[in-house]
Amino acid sequence: MSLKSSKNVETNVYALEISISAEDFEKAQVKAFNKQKGKIQIPGFRKGKVNRKMAENFFGKDWLYEDALDLIYGDTVEGAVKEAGLDVVGPKSADIKEIGENGVELLVEVFVKPEIELTEYKELKATKKKVEATEEEINDRINGLLERNARLISVEDRAAQDGDITVIDFEGFVDGIAFDGGKGENYELTLGSGQFIPGFEAQVAGHNAGEEFDVNVKFPTEYTPELADKDAVFKVKLHEIKVKELPELDDEFAQDAADCDTVAQLKKNIENEIKEHKDEENEREIESQLLEKLAENVKGEIPECMIDSELDNQIRDIDYRLSMQGMNFEAYLKYSGMTIEKYKENSKPSAEKNVKVRLALEYIAKAEALEVSDEDLEAEYDKFAERYQMEKDKIKELVPAEGLRKDLLNEKAIKFVRDNAKVTTARKPRAKKEDADKTDAE
Repeated sequence: MSLKSSKNVETNVYALEISISAEDFEKAQVKAFNKQKGKIQIPGFRKGKVNRKMAENFFGKDWLYEDALDLIYGDTVEGAVKEAGLDVVGPKSADIKEIGENGVELLVEVFVKPEIELTEYKELKATKKKVEATEEEINDRINGLLERNARLISVEDRAAQDGDITVIDFEGFVDGIAFDGGKGENYELTLGSGQFIPGFEAQVAGHNAGEEFDVNVKFPTEYTPELADKDAVFKVKLHEIKVKELPELDDEFAQDAADCDTVAQLKKNIENEIKEHKDEENEREIESQLLEKLAENVKGEIPECMIDSELDNQIRDIDYRLSMQGMNFEAYLKYSGMTIEKYKENSKPSAEKNVKVRLALEYIAKAEALEVSDEDLEAEYDKFAERYQMEKDKIKELVPAEGLRKDLLNEKAIKFVRDNAKVTTARKPRAKKEDADKTDAE
């Protein structure tokens, strides 16, 4: 392969004239023939017993050209791009100018990473919320802790009522015939929770443990087609009624449940946890605001293929996360009533923003001479190994150093922007005058 010329033909597009020698093209044809020879069949000859000369006489001298070019095209263009010193982000077009015994002449056009301008990246403004833990938030956490440490007590001296946990057997019938999925044994049903179809739980209430009774309901219109709008009878046996007994909120509970000496210390710890969580949320929100501003400040023409590539990455990421839940992207589109074209149309603005942010961070890293040292890289591998409880060498096999280095460099650029940003705390909105007057009067 030889690169004959490389020139900028339009914004972000380079044209490469590439020549493949007769010798290299002949080698490619030999490889192509060896891949095909076992499948070749010519009248009068057994399958796989035809030599290349016979095949060329029968199919034509150019019958291997396309397959041979396919075999070497990728490496050829990659070598030309490397020789031209281009940072290519995607292909634009390819034209075969000449192909034959004398070799191949190609004209390939590629999109290169755009040269952007970043109008501003220092002293960007962002707003953060005031961090505080309200009494209501603290009490909600404490109530949740009490709930998790509650014990269940059997009730025998009264009928079931809303809020009770009932243990029941049930079997459902439509027109006297039991239906699939309508049976359960020793099922714990909290009355008033809305777990079952409307009307079921209300009819369990009022019955005592040990009773057997019928529950008559009508399936909702939006239920499964085979049961929608149908009347059903459930045969129910109520085994047990249980209620939650919450522990006393005292110093002993604080010691047992949260390793705190007193209730006051428990509340203080919860307050600090809430504030810490809100601080983390604040930082994420600040970063989001700053990245949004970076994207807005990017000036330059972005090749469409970069946005398309980002959309493809997003889809692969969603598909992977859905696969963890036993689903896939195709099923997601079906359930959401969306086509792939519509999804891409809706997601294009965010994809374009992500591309601009990435270009902006690269710009900042270069402008500020930010670097990722070998020590930084090794420290990150150590974190991965500890987090996933894996050998460091195994992590290195799974996470290529080049990609990780780029990620760390982006993180350094984000930190630079954050460290040089002007962040102010948002004020609470002022009360309207009539509200303020009312408050003063009270």
